[in-house]
Amino acid sequence: MFWEKYRVRPGTEVRLKDWDPADKQGGLDDDQADELQRAVVEQLAEHQERLYASNQYSLLLIFQALDAAGKDGTIKHVMSGVNPMGCSVASFKAPTPQELEHDFLWRCVKELPPRGHIGIFNRSYYEEVLAVRVHPQYLGPQLLPPWSPRPEAGQHGLWQQRLEHINNFERYLYDQGTLILKFYLNVSRKEQNERFLARIDEPEKNWKFRAADVDERQHWDAYMEAYEDVLTRTSTEHAPWYVIPADRKWYMRLTVAHVIDALLDSLKLEYPKLSEEERGKLEEARRRLEAE
Repeated sequence: MFWEKYRVRPGTEVRLKDWDPADKQGGLDDDQADELQRAVVEQLAEHQERLYASNQYSLLLIFQALDAAGKDGTIKHVMSGVNPMGCSVASFKAPTPQELEHDFLWRCVKELPPRGHIGIFNRSYYEEVLAVRVHPQYLGPQLLPPWSPRPEAGQHGLWQQRLEHINNFERYLYDQGTLILKFYLNVSRKEQNERFLARIDEPEKNWKFRAADVDERQHWDAYMEAYEDVLTRTSTEHAPWYVIPADRKWYMRLTVAHVIDALLDSLKLEYPKLSEEERGKLEEARRRLEAE
């Protein structure tokens, strides 16, 4: 299981310089990856049908990354074979005025998947300890109460309090039957630069480019520090983080697909079995249909 090396073990202090964004499984090329990707997507589709039919668990997939790391493309390719009736995607951008009237988890709670469904968060409540931590001025509109910790209060400050709230929230979801997988798509600064240039140079990609994305590159080190804190403090047995190499898109997508497939496979889900009474009703329905 090559993907297990990308899992952040609870208690591990993460230093992202130790995780290679260009890593890949030795000897694997693009053609082999395409074939493996198709196979695992087919397996995912089957597992999703069983998840939907059994109606016992839900699955929450969280994708976090810097701009141009490939969140949208990964979601598109990995979930391409899944029945849309049992899957939903929620993207979280800057909070709306209504969302700012509530606690920082509220807008994500509304989008949680029901039993039998897969829910995908393209960014998530983690933005509140990532982008907001890098840009603390975003806290102003949140109108925090006077007893709330201040951002500058070190390990007992606001960010650490929010990380504790997130851990408790994810534990609660797990206890209620929501399985959680979290992916940090680890793109290098060099690769991000090349992808931004491609968005400028290729007309069909112009719509993806925002000048503000280049401005955010000036905060690279601050984002790395924030991500390291998140990965260190919120990767748990029941809600693990995976640091996925993102410089090779095909490898990133293949790895994410395998992680999801492995979790669903471990559930050993079965299609519901009918009782004798229900089988009797089926036979009665068959007789009536055949008699028409």
